[in-house]
Amino acid sequence: MVHSAYDSFQLLPNSPTKIDAIESDGSNLLLACSDGSLRIYGPESSSSAADRSPTSSDFHLKKEPYVLDRTINGFSKKPMLAMEVLSSRELLLSLSESIAFHRLPNLETTAVITKAKGANAYSWDDRRGFLCFARQKRVCIFRHEVGRGFVEVKEFGVPDTVKSMAWCGENICLGIRREYVILNSASGALSEVFPSGRIAPPLVVSLPSGELLLGKDNIGVFVDQNGKLLQEGRICWSEAPTVVVIQKPYAIGLLPRHVEIRSLRDPYPLIQTVVLRNVRRLLQSNNSIIVALDNSVHGLFPVPLGAQIVQLTASGNFEEALALCKLLPPEDSSLRAAKEQSIHIRYAHYLFENGSYEEAMEHFLASQVEITYVLSLYPYIVLPKSSLIPEPEKLVDVTGDASYLSRGSSGLSDDMESLPPHMLEFDENADIESKKISHNTLMALIKFLQKKRYAIIEKAAAEGTEEVVSDAVGSNFVPYGSIRSKKASKGRSNTPISSVARDMAAILDTALLQALILTGQSSSALELLKGLNYCDVKICEEFLQKRNQYVGLLELYKSNSMHREALKLLHQLVEESKSEQPQIELAQKFKPEMIIAYLKPICGTDPMLVLEFSMLVLETCPAQTIDLFLSGNIPADLVNSYLKQHAPEMQATYLEHMLAMNENGISGSLQNEMVQIYLSEVLDWYSDLKDQGKWDEKTYPPKRKKLVSALENISGYNPEVLLKRLPPDALDEERAILLGKMNQHELALSIYVHKLHVPELALSYCDRVYESGLHQQSGKPSGIYLSLLEIYLNPRKTTKNFEKRINNFVASQSPGIPKVGPGSSAKTRGRLSKKIAEIEGAEDSRISPSSTDSGRSDGDADDGTEEGASTSMLDQVLDLLNRRWDKMHGAQALQLLPKETKLQNLLSFLGPLLRKSSEAHRNYSVIKSLRESENLQVKDELYNQRKTIVKITGDSMCSLCHKKIGTSVFAVYPNGKTIVHFVCFKDSQNMKAVSKGSLMRKK
Repeated sequence: MVHSAYDSFQLLPNSPTKIDAIESDGSNLLLACSDGSLRIYGPESSSSAADRSPTSSDFHLKKEPYVLDRTINGFSKKPMLAMEVLSSRELLLSLSESIAFHRLPNLETTAVITKAKGANAYSWDDRRGFLCFARQKRVCIFRHEVGRGFVEVKEFGVPDTVKSMAWCGENICLGIRREYVILNSASGALSEVFPSGRIAPPLVVSLPSGELLLGKDNIGVFVDQNGKLLQEGRICWSEAPTVVVIQKPYAIGLLPRHVEIRSLRDPYPLIQTVVLRNVRRLLQSNNSIIVALDNSVHGLFPVPLGAQIVQLTASGNFEEALALCKLLPPEDSSLRAAKEQSIHIRYAHYLFENGSYEEAMEHFLASQVEITYVLSLYPYIVLPKSSLIPEPEKLVDVTGDASYLSRGSSGLSDDMESLPPHMLEFDENADIESKKISHNTLMALIKFLQKKRYAIIEKAAAEGTEEVVSDAVGSNFVPYGSIRSKKASKGRSNTPISSVARDMAAILDTALLQALILTGQSSSALELLKGLNYCDVKICEEFLQKRNQYVGLLELYKSNSMHREALKLLHQLVEESKSEQPQIELAQKFKPEMIIAYLKPICGTDPMLVLEFSMLVLETCPAQTIDLFLSGNIPADLVNSYLKQHAPEMQATYLEHMLAMNENGISGSLQNEMVQIYLSEVLDWYSDLKDQGKWDEKTYPPKRKKLVSALENISGYNPEVLLKRLPPDALDEERAILLGKMNQHELALSIYVHKLHVPELALSYCDRVYESGLHQQSGKPSGIYLSLLEIYLNPRKTTKNFEKRINNFVASQSPGIPKVGPGSSAKTRGRLSKKIAEIEGAEDSRISPSSTDSGRSDGDADDGTEEGASTSMLDQVLDLLNRRWDKMHGAQALQLLPKETKLQNLLSFLGPLLRKSSEAHRNYSVIKSLRESENLQVKDELYNQRKTIVKITGDSMCSLCHKKIGTSVFAVYPNGKTIVHFVCFKDSQNMKAVSKGSLMRKK
């Protein structure tokens, strides 16, 4: 016996006659005896208190001796087979010679179904008021109707004699001699279920759920209303029962030698055995089970559920105890919750001690205990200190020695790996089984914490949100310096938390992280850290460091906005990855790109931190770092100033990549600074070569090429400032480019021609200026080629004089100096020509072989030099005319040529020029003719439009007075369709004039 579910009590010790059938009516017992009488017994207490008003207990059997109340002789002529009280209709059904109905409580007979004579089994459907009974091989169905009694509905034939029967919904389950069948009460169709047993007769028992329990010898099989087998299992009785009564949560079977009580929960264990001999009847009462022997009656009264629960818990039958808890009445909900919690906790400890860790955690979860209580089973998991959460052993009162559980939350200890006493007993080479047990316990803990986590984290986050709102409205003012979490949704170990929910969340996440790492679930630990978490930083930091979980440590820092610590660690890991002999063990390689990826999300919140740590990777990953600055919208001026102060050697690299990626995104000041850096590098290089006596103007190393390219392609710098930094005797090409940026085209061209002696550069310069003028739509900028032509025709006197003039120009440079552009007038160009002539030391603006000055003191040698230069420049003049004839004004160019120029040398210039002029003249003539023709066509169209024909008929009406036009003078509106009398037209015009005058007077 597992526990006592029922208490047996003898209600009636001695009956004067043998008992054939028994039934209960409220608190009374109805005994049908073998002498045909019906004896009614009542409890002793009722007979002594007949005058008091009835209570609810008066309608149940009482656990006390019963005495005879009255006897009805001749109640039945033959032995009574069965009786049943129909409470809803206040009738007593009796099965003897036939089926009769008696009115309660006086038991007068109201109806007798004569067709039921010889019936041996019946079943009553109280919900619908249907009665079915079996007589030989026939099944009859009657319906009870108010005022009419019982009316026959159907009668069906069956294959064999019915031994047992019961309603199952709209159908009837019949147990015949060899099998069970389902009879359709509407059509009479039979469907087989399965064969019955060979030893015991068929037994059909209806369950409260509407399903059936069918007996097959000593096995009870569950089927649904259609006879299909259910998967709930089988009840195995010790012997074949003759009667089975269902009283939840138990099934009570009448066996030959005793009454057996089994649970209705799978696997249907034996609960209790009540030994009673010669039992004739077993039936269910309102609150108990009635057991009728030959001459005595016993009652099986259920033990209170609370007492049963205590018995089951004490004996270790926790599942049965929990099942009984669910049967406690709703008014005892608090008691039920307390008992369930206590049972779940005790059951969980039992399972945990026996190695069923996951099942144990399920019961801990169902008990709703705090997570600190469960974590006390894992002393080697370190938890943050908390004064807000009570000690685990105080949470519940669990019977048994649980001293090993009483471990309070501890702070960061010196030894994160401190093991419990029972684990210290293991030697260093613990066997595989112990490691497996430890792993399984942690896996069970992980599932428990993950199931608890959602509600705890949600509550902690809600409290954080409320705190932020209260701070925003000023309802909870906190002075500066007071202890408060910087982030409402984050817990901090170094910042005490004044929130129970966040404190609990910190404990949960800290324990969960440790359990995940200890079980090798690093990826799950990373997912935990990447999301919203409340991990204690101090504990988790040391825990992860000891296990070389650097990726998780980075995520821990990141989730707590400890970016500086994370970046320091990441830089250390990158350096260790580069090292051939790393000092720490790394599970993966860390690359500089990881630092850049970490910095990207924090560009908007902490740009100075981004700049500080980007210096570590700017040299190795310049393109990615500069892309970081651009994508992070860090101001370029801020980046440049930081580089200038902390990494000046990388300043030019940054500006170069900045310009290459986003040409329009760099300001003029930064462009100017970049060119200044290039120029400083070139000047340093020039000084070194000059000191060594190795300077050569034609030498172009990469740094000088870079400077020249920047001067040509960048427009945001200040050329005047750069020009003053150039040495007077070197870097002529750079000087020419700067002069060109200042629109000093003649000076720039003079350097190309007379200093560098590279006419091709001068021509390219003119082409650039010409194209720039076209794009700016400032007219046809052909004057630049004429300027080059003048320079070719005015050779320099001496190089020394030219350099002196250039230096004087640079020294006298001011914002008010006139700029010369492609669109300069002839007069301005003339003045500048004179200025160039002065710079070059020429007295005349024209070159002539006879042009000599007898008054010069320089002698005849200079005249020879000038003449040679003139000859060489004339070839350049002709080449320029031949190559760019279409980009300059032909007449002005011819005026600049010396008179001695041979016409034959100008054929390649004049030929295409004249052809172009003739073609243009011809084209203009054709266009003029076409436009004259178009003019004539328009005039002809105008004349045709004016030739309007109006046909007046006898039906033509005036559009104003709506009278016929007839032979009156008429007028036609411009649309050619509207016709009016001329008089009406004049009147309408006068009316318009009058209305306009009145409006003018009103204004």
